[in-house]
Amino acid sequence: MPNWLERLEDGLFQRSRGMGPPWGPLLRLLRFPVALIRDWMRGDINIRAMSLAYTTLLSLVPLMVFSFSILKGLGARGDLRYLLHEFFRPLGDAAATQLTESVMQFVANMRGDLLGSLGLAFLVYTVITTIQKVEASFNFVWRVERPRSVGRRFSEYLSVMIVGPILLAVSIGLLGSAEHSPFAQWLNALPPLAAVFDILGRFAPYAIVTAVFTFMYAFIPNTRVEFRSALIGGVTAGIIWALVGQSFTTVILYSSRLVAVYTGFAIVLTTLIWVYLSWLILLVGAQLAFYLQFPQYLRHGQQAIELTGSDREQVGLSVMYLIARDYAAGNTRWTAARLAAELDIPSIALTPVLACLERGGLLVATEQEQFLPGRNPEGILLADILDAVRMLQTGRLSIGLHSVKAAAKVMRDVEGSTRELLGTRSLMDLIAS
Repeated sequence: MPNWLERLEDGLFQRSRGMGPPWGPLLRLLRFPVALIRDWMRGDINIRAMSLAYTTLLSLVPLMVFSFSILKGLGARGDLRYLLHEFFRPLGDAAATQLTESVMQFVANMRGDLLGSLGLAFLVYTVITTIQKVEASFNFVWRVERPRSVGRRFSEYLSVMIVGPILLAVSIGLLGSAEHSPFAQWLNALPPLAAVFDILGRFAPYAIVTAVFTFMYAFIPNTRVEFRSALIGGVTAGIIWALVGQSFTTVILYSSRLVAVYTGFAIVLTTLIWVYLSWLILLVGAQLAFYLQFPQYLRHGQQAIELTGSDREQVGLSVMYLIARDYAAGNTRWTAARLAAELDIPSIALTPVLACLERGGLLVATEQEQFLPGRNPEGILLADILDAVRMLQTGRLSIGLHSVKAAAKVMRDVEGSTRELLGTRSLMDLIAS
């Protein structure tokens, strides 16, 4: 990296922290778009957006079938048709109507008596694996290596698949009821207020998209996401989605050459591009939510983050202290996400330490992904904790070292001195001190 660029980054991401007005607040705000553009140009988010676009086209019909089967008893099937049409609207009204009707026809063809039990199981599997891929992309953005357990995936994914369409149908139904209520009709009779209501009606789909984005940012990552971060990310992504959608519509309307070259295939091509752009915007909003919650990582972006040896030991002792202290009091609330939030480090940096402690038998994880001491805290020596985070693997390949005898002796002396200094102090001694 050139020296001038290094100095520019240092001034923007480091020195701006202590600057006062007027340049300090402006530079601190400017860090976010600069970091997002940098991450986009590096390509990792692009690749995941492309993968999700491909997966979406495969799973759209099964997902709609599942949602329609839930909404059929509520009499709200038209609501998802409305949402589908609004999603495809940037492709142009004619293309949006054609795509919506095509998807609806596919959904109508996938009847239960034709699918059978095996087909239904494959349908559910397709939807669940799609949501799992979305979770993996969000975990990548949030630097989370530990995904949900199989039990949590099944229960939480199924809950979203059932409750999500119902909430969308209820919200659209409430909007429709409010629009046709006597009070709304009376207000529409007043010209100034009628114009206001017309504008609000046009913004309603974007408000729904923003609410969906905010919910996804708060729920999907397997870590604790602050509502403020999720909301700002959702609002920003919703605004970008609306602006890009308007621009994309304009481009499509004036791209006569595209239609002439690709003829009937143009609608497929434009649909692929729009689905990709939608996922890209969604992931950029998730990246913004992460930076809002962890601004200390704005400069480094998605570069690998590793704790130093000393930090790993301190984190290992802190983790065992928190878990054993609350376990002794009858509480079992510590998950990887809660520990990361308490210690103010990303989950991806904490995961290797937790893996070492688990491999050493000092921690065990429940089905609810809550951590408990692997054995009685009185029998866990502080030296054992340090040994675990120093010497055990995290699951990656390792090699045997043929070190110089003098160097090996120094390391043995250091380890012996540490054990001698700690003596027989246990985890309970640390809690009681």
